Amino acid sequence: MICRRVTLRGVTWWESVVLGLVQGLTEFLPVSSSAHLRIVGQLLPHGSDPGAAFTAVTQIGTEAAVLIYFRRDIARIARAWWHAVSGRDGTTWRERLGAHDADARLAWWIALGTVPIVVLGLLFEEQIVGPFRNLYVVAGMLALFAVFLGLADRIGAKRRTLDRLTWKHAVLFGFAQAMALVPGVSRSGGTITAGLLMGYTREAAARYSFLLAIPAVLGSGFQQLFTSLDEFGTAGTPSLALTALATLVAFGVGYLVIIGFLKVVSSYSYMPFVVYRLVLAAVVVVLLLAGVLEPFAGADA
Repeated sequence: MICRRVTLRGVTWWESVVLGLVQGLTEFLPVSSSAHLRIVGQLLPHGSDPGAAFTAVTQIGTEAAVLIYFRRDIARIARAWWHAVSGRDGTTWRERLGAHDADARLAWWIALGTVPIVVLGLLFEEQIVGPFRNLYVVAGMLALFAVFLGLADRIGAKRRTLDRLTWKHAVLFGFAQAMALVPGVSRSGGTITAGLLMGYTREAAARYSFLLAIPAVLGSGFQQLFTSLDEFGTAGTPSLALTALATLVAFGVGYLVIIGFLKVVSSYSYMPFVVYRLVLAAVVVVLLLAGVLEPFAGADA
């Protein structure tokens, strides 16, 4: 499909703040931050998709919030992993893989679960920055994975904790995370849905979702930052300075969202998020049909 390129004015500082707020508010909820940035970006006065590079870089801010919030967990997991691989906790290969230490195993499973998104991200890089950002695709993914999340929350056993995570489940979690390469799926939504279907508790699935995202999101964000420097400030994409402002806002808001989300996730169902995704998908389709939104704004496909 060929879509027209729209002539756009530059993004202002307050629009970058709005985009940062959107990123921070939605990154950790199962509603797809990339979809929200894609939609809100076009509804703002500058009228453009902020782009995959902007989305990836602002996610560095929210992942920094994860690093700070989970700093003790991360330090404990890193120490356990180092003790295992250095032979301090045993010399057999099973011991080096954390046979007797759940934290050491978790480090290995996070690394293993990161492989799918790295491989698929490289294989489908052109689609990720192009066709996958079609708003009809975004609306479809919002609705489809709302159904999956609702079913998983209803039928999941919700008994399994992270110390019972296996390498097979780590791989499945990884493929679920990789589906979020398509805006509308949701990184947290995909991994939480997979976790619920595999019998994990809501809290365990959410915490692992946050930890699993760290290497993938930071890697993607810095890769986009260094390879797309010439794109910032062009074709409606925020400048590097405004992208940094949005990233800082996303960090502060994201930290507060983590605190709130983890406090309520173990006690309440995900049905409000399911309903929200379905309503948002319907609204996007209506706005597309009415001509308020365009499938591609400010980009070629």
